[in-house]
Amino acid sequence: MKKILLLLVGAVVLSGCASATMPVTGFLYGNVKAPMAATASSEKPTRVGRASARSILGVIASGDASIQTAARNGGITEIHHVDYESQNFFGVLAEFTVVVYGN
Repeated sequence: MKKILLLLVGAVVLSGCASATMPVTGFLYGNVKAPMAATASSEKPTRVGRASARSILGVIASGDASIQTAARNGGITEIHHVDYESQNFFGVLAEFTVVVYGN
C-alpha cells in the first residue's frame, strides 16, 4: 500500500514538470491534435512537414518546433494551414510537434 501511495504522490509532484501546450490535459497521459493557424490559400495542400521539440521532466528540453522548420522539412513554400500535436506521458516526457500543410 505504501508503494502505491508513494507512486501516486510522485506522479502528482511530477505531473507539471514536463508539459506541452494542450487545449485539454490528462493527468497521466495526453495525446492531443488541434489547429494552430490557417491562411486564405484556396489550393488543396499536397505536402506535409513536421518539426518537434521534446522535454524530459521539464529539466531538459530540445528541438525546433517552428513553423519555418516544419515547412522546410516538408519542402513547402506556400503554407495552407498549420496544426499541432502534443503528447505528455505522466509528466515525465513531453513532445510538441508542429504540422504544416501546403505546396
